[in-house]
Amino acid sequence: MSRNRWIPLVVFGALTALLATGVWLSRNPDREALPSPLIGRQAPAFALPALHEPGRIVQARELRGAPYMLNVFGSWCPACRDEHPVLTRFAETRRVRIVGFNWKDSREDALRWLEQFGNPYWLVIADEPGDSAIEWGIYGAPETFLVDAKGRIRWKHVGPLSDTLIKAEVLPLLATLERER
Repeated sequence: MSRNRWIPLVVFGALTALLATGVWLSRNPDREALPSPLIGRQAPAFALPALHEPGRIVQARELRGAPYMLNVFGSWCPACRDEHPVLTRFAETRRVRIVGFNWKDSREDALRWLEQFGNPYWLVIADEPGDSAIEWGIYGAPETFLVDAKGRIRWKHVGPLSDTLIKAEVLPLLATLERER
């Protein structure tokens, strides 16, 4: 009988310890930084229509030879609208090809959105059903990947890009990729 009265206290202590461990492990201020199992691996193969030329199918292997940034967006995505001026400014530097990955969007809506806000992309591919996005581990927009000239994913960011993030993470990695060529 005396042992049973300690059970609630032990359970409470275990739950408290579990909660404290979770809080301690989540102390990283960059909550958008999610590890990706694809970092360092070949970018997934795809064969997707070009948004502006739906009869043209673009394959991942066609993008090899120079680094590129793959930016996932959708006309339905409010954060993509927030990110768009940052992406446009970065595209104007011409440091890297920026490939738009239009995800789960109708062609008409995507074209209208780019017409309204401008098209910073070197190329836009469309994944209306979202099947290819699964291979990339995409689960939201915006998401951005940096792929090297050999087709390996070198960086991933979940959430909107910022000028600070580009300066602190993207530009140094691009410099490294340029030295490796």
